[in-house]
Amino acid sequence: MVGIVVVSHSERAAEGIAEIAAEMAGDTRIEPVGGDGKGGIGTVPDAIEDAIDAAAGAGGEDGGDGDADGVVVLVDLGSAVMNADVAVELSDAEAVIADAPVLEGAVNAAVAATDPSATVESVREQAEAARDIEKL
Repeated sequence: MVGIVVVSHSERAAEGIAEIAAEMAGDTRIEPVGGDGKGGIGTVPDAIEDAIDAAAGAGGEDGGDGDADGVVVLVDLGSAVMNADVAVELSDAEAVIADAPVLEGAVNAAVAATDPSATVESVREQAEAARDIEKL
């Protein structure tokens, strides 16, 4: 199973996006992460790394040992990309950043991750396909 991480400068935004994507996710692990760790706007590489590890099933409450088939990370903008890149490098989990709109990409990724044959690449491709979704 492929895990998903939603990174936003706003903790509340990350949680809301993850909540929407979870409606389509089945048993897929979706981890929201956002804010500067002090209640403000921003992103923190260590917190993103922790979310990647949780989405991969490493450690955590269920005692997982990294049973996910990788993690797709969606980010909102700017420094979130840079901090997610650092977090991906620091994490032992296989993780990739999708170049996708965060909400639509998270929903597409959640749907794709429910496929029993999903891979990190197939989930990332579906997240990135959200760039082409027309709203009107």
